[in-house]
Amino acid sequence: MHPLICRASDARMTIALLGIPHDCNSSFLRGAAQAPVAIREALHSHSANLASETGHDLGDPALLRDAGDLAVQDLAGEAAFDAIRTGVSAALDSGCGLVILGGDHSISHPAILAHAARHPGLSVLHFDAHPDIYADFEGNPFSHASPFARVLESGQLARLVQVGIRTATAHLREQAMRYGVEQHCMTDLSGLPTIAFDGPVYVSIDLDALDPGFAPGVSHHEPGGLATRQIIELIQRVPGRVIGGDVVEYNPARDINGMTAMVAAKLAKELAGRMLDDRTG
Repeated sequence: MHPLICRASDARMTIALLGIPHDCNSSFLRGAAQAPVAIREALHSHSANLASETGHDLGDPALLRDAGDLAVQDLAGEAAFDAIRTGVSAALDSGCGLVILGGDHSISHPAILAHAARHPGLSVLHFDAHPDIYADFEGNPFSHASPFARVLESGQLARLVQVGIRTATAHLREQAMRYGVEQHCMTDLSGLPTIAFDGPVYVSIDLDALDPGFAPGVSHHEPGGLATRQIIELIQRVPGRVIGGDVVEYNPARDINGMTAMVAAKLAKELAGRMLDDRTG
């Protein structure tokens, strides 16, 4: 990882991008490990700019800095988990808030635990087509289909609220009941305006939460998903204090004209803007 230093005087105002190029736990297609570099390229594309919708100029290095990538491409299993948790913890030690660029969704497990160690009572707002709470998917407890089972069984989450779910097996429904997961499925989104948190919140965005028409560059196409605007509105407006988050499961090999990279960059930018609002409010 490249060194990141946030001076004590400005750390409270700074968000850092941290790449985690890891996809060893993908169950269908590899490719998400190439996402961080592609998202950064989209973020800095001359076709757009670095202003968030809420008015933050993220081209200012005092507001948004790049912490580089964790060197985890060749690690697997528990070794990868330990390296990611250690790397995220070290980045958090600088005092900056983190927007993490995955990687497949397995990286959220150690990243969330690193945040939970610093933020008691942490809740997660999770956008996804899939619940990702398999007890053990295809013999791999670290699978990208299992990160929230691992986090929930740790006992370190206050709440897990999922938005965009539209495919769940009987086992996944049982897991949701077991852990008290709050799900807002695509069959009924009427409860979205009622989502609220009274403590710290980590936002995890799996890009397949979006309908493939908005984000074709994912490994698991699941039609009938969210619109980009729906996710942005929740990021901007949900009550609570957003302290960190990730954007995961972008697969550049499946993208069309870099469209999904731009969507990922947009979501990362709005997430950073929301975190700045909550750090300075």
